[in-house]
Amino acid sequence: MPVPYEDLPVVLPKDAPFTGEGGSPLAKVKEFVNVKCPKCQGPARRETDTMATFFDSSWYFLRFCSPKYDSSPFNKDDAAYWMPVDQYIGGIEHAILHLLYARFFTKFFQDLGMINFKEPFNRLLTQGMVLKDGEVMSKSRGNIIDPDSIIKLFGADTLRLFILFAAPPETELEWDDRGIEGASKFLNRVWRVGDNLKDKADEALVRVMHKTIKKVSEDIEGFKFNTAIAGLMEFTNAIYQSAADKEVFANLILMLAPIAPHFCEELWAGLGNKESIFKAQWPKYDPKLLIEDTATIVLQVNGKVRSKIEVSAGISEEKLKGLILSDDKLKPWIAGKSIRNLIIVPGKLANIVI
Repeated sequence: MPVPYEDLPVVLPKDAPFTGEGGSPLAKVKEFVNVKCPKCQGPARRETDTMATFFDSSWYFLRFCSPKYDSSPFNKDDAAYWMPVDQYIGGIEHAILHLLYARFFTKFFQDLGMINFKEPFNRLLTQGMVLKDGEVMSKSRGNIIDPDSIIKLFGADTLRLFILFAAPPETELEWDDRGIEGASKFLNRVWRVGDNLKDKADEALVRVMHKTIKKVSEDIEGFKFNTAIAGLMEFTNAIYQSAADKEVFANLILMLAPIAPHFCEELWAGLGNKESIFKAQWPKYDPKLLIEDTATIVLQVNGKVRSKIEVSAGISEEKLKGLILSDDKLKPWIAGKSIRNLIIVPGKLANIVI
């Protein structure tokens, strides 16, 4: 039976006990539950489970925009300023429940003129599951990994690095303890870079740094954390083949900081910085330093690799053809044969068709 219109709103009791034992707290308040039927005036009970939790969670983000606003569910101006949400991250199980209802509520509020946008979330990322021995890791299966023991042995940042490097966030991650040791070794290598800094880094290493800044920046924006880490590993290898100066090392730990925050905060302080690394500006790359001076051209004969040559990045096609045809490793494969075609992919490969 509906509550008569003149009796609305139904005021909820303020002393409902939240015991954590399950069930609705309202059901434990007898004076609220036990009432007279509005139709026959006989004994009746109030319904205490009137809305699914998805009803409440379908518009909570709008309330977050103005949590202290008491004139309506949310302030329209605040919602216009903060919404829509830039990035939503959640499990795939939300796609047909929370996300569906959130879109419905958003369009409903727009129809009422309470908001001025149609969609609640601009981008969606659904993370993958963690597997152990081919099965989804869960308490019920008893195949979970205790993070505390790993953190005690290797530290929290090593665990973060391993998880982010093991797989893209949207795919399944197969747990392998051997990856933890690899992540720890990489962080130790980064730490040792700071012990061997020189006054000025080589020009070649500076170019690698600017390429890494571009790659890592784009990968993090695209949630490609595993390839961002791979780029940082390649950068670290390049440093070991040369030597970093303070600027190169600072940029390395700035890019690693979102992935290993405590570790990088310590290194940042070790460079003499007084403020947190997370107040520092993200490094920028110089587009001019991304241009290669030389290019490696792979040489093929009928599609099979037979040699490769290093050439100037701005070499003309005619000069390149001359270098290709005079390459000593290639000569035995084309000697005495008629060349039907020479296909050149600029800056990458050349294929001789005979």
